[in-house]
Amino acid sequence: MVGTGGNLGPTSGAGGVFTGGQNFNFISPGFGVVASGGNNDDSLTVTGDGILAAPGEDCCGGGTGLAGNFLGDIQTEGTSNSSSSAFKIDHPLDPANQYLYHSSVESPDMKNMYDGVVRLNEKGEATVAMPEYFGALNRDFRYQLTSIGAPGPGLYVAEELANNQFKIAGGAPGSKVSWQVTGIRQDAWASAHRVQAEVAKPPIERGYYLHPELFGAPEERGVNWARHPREMQRRKDQRRHAGLAATKQVSSR
Repeated sequence: MVGTGGNLGPTSGAGGVFTGGQNFNFISPGFGVVASGGNNDDSLTVTGDGILAAPGEDCCGGGTGLAGNFLGDIQTEGTSNSSSSAFKIDHPLDPANQYLYHSSVESPDMKNMYDGVVRLNEKGEATVAMPEYFGALNRDFRYQLTSIGAPGPGLYVAEELANNQFKIAGGAPGSKVSWQVTGIRQDAWASAHRVQAEVAKPPIERGYYLHPELFGAPEERGVNWARHPREMQRRKDQRRHAGLAATKQVSSR
């Protein structure tokens, strides 16, 4: 972990372990950083481009550790960018021995998704009520309806969303319908910070890649080499020296 200030040295298996109010400057195998929330302080406050964390000594992939392990909630004032996002939980069918991963649903729009199941009345109709905040939070609605138990060729949205509700009609009386509605966020923060799907790389990152190995490029074409060339070179040299030392040790046996 590279940072500013610092009153913590390397710890076993982690670049540093710290709680609210402490600065940092450390690099170590294992986790780049382990942080837990303090009682009243934030564990870690970062502004600008001030952090470069990596899993142990192998900064560019293949490391067995994690760049960060946060024991508690994480809040960011801006957008969190990653190459992929997922949840990781103990596997419901074998929680002691397996993990279960799911990828998050992604979209170029800032979408919210709502769904449920409703039973139609004797007229083959139903009114679906949404949360009170729905209309204030969302706009540009999209609908999906699926009849459960039997075909529903006549099923349709009879009344679009208004006053936080919409109406379904055209189904068999008493039948069940699975519905899904999506809306695009229109809250103040989202309206001021729309996600732009396609953007040009800033000048310093042009010709560099987030994952250069996937494009047949050397690791030196990674964006961190553009932004932190000295640190990346130091880590590469460190890995090379470690590899030479390991080879020499094996040869001497």
